[in-house]
Amino acid sequence: MKILMTGGTGLIGSCFIQRYSERYDFTVLARKPQAAARKLGSNARILTSLSELDNLDPFDAVINLAGEPIADKRWTAAQKERIQTSRWQTTQKLVSLMQASAQPPRVFISGSAIGYYGRQGQEPVTETRGVPHNEFSHELCARWEQIANSAASTDTRVCLLRTGVVLAKHGGALKKMLPPFYFGLGGPIGNGKQMMSWIHLHDMVAAIEFLLTHDDCAGAYNLTAPTPVSNEVFSKTIGQVLGRPTFMRVPGAVLRLVFGEMADDLLLHGQAVLPERLGQAGYKFQYAELEPALQNLLKNA
Repeated sequence: MKILMTGGTGLIGSCFIQRYSERYDFTVLARKPQAAARKLGSNARILTSLSELDNLDPFDAVINLAGEPIADKRWTAAQKERIQTSRWQTTQKLVSLMQASAQPPRVFISGSAIGYYGRQGQEPVTETRGVPHNEFSHELCARWEQIANSAASTDTRVCLLRTGVVLAKHGGALKKMLPPFYFGLGGPIGNGKQMMSWIHLHDMVAAIEFLLTHDDCAGAYNLTAPTPVSNEVFSKTIGQVLGRPTFMRVPGAVLRLVFGEMADDLLLHGQAVLPERLGQAGYKFQYAELEPALQNLLKNA
């Protein structure tokens, strides 16, 4: 299978390529081709611009993971525009190339996030249960998904990845969370009641491959482990695995002062998202519970 991938040098994309390099033939869109070549080696060909393509006839599948990191910088108006544009424009270009193809890719797997649901309470949310809260993260993902869905046809099925907090040994959210815990200064943020919907990197990558290879899968899928936990439980579990105390607490007011709007959208409110459709399709999680997932990632930390 020949796969065109955007975001192939990121945490998820590079792991996917490394794991399946002997099974699939990868072409990766990369703005910095030399850095991409160093990271991916001989596992992928590098494409510097989608304008080099007239159509996507050479490819059997497209995996679209590109996008400006959503939590790396404070959400100024300019940064929010960069976050939107980086996702919407790339996705629209891919859709246009598919529509220009005589034989378009059979499957288009496109990124999204559980931010689609916006802030929620304690009640579980699935792909079919729950009303999204209208805020920036929802608007971002809803438009992103709408663009991706316009590629759907009798020739191409579309799968949308509503991704939770991806836990990985090197990189991602966990790497940013850990330093205070190492010094015994870790703990919940805000009141700690906000729900966190997480997924181990192994399952993230395996679930994408599952959707890639199951022709009956289409539509939105929550890529989260089936056991979301509160931020307080998440923090205490990190402390237990590392053997560190977790008595410190970061006040919500401090987070709002530092991160502004992002604090409420991403940090102080959450959602208990369940992977209902992924389970119905037959996917089995290797890491369904938080403590074994963290043990796997942190046992040598």
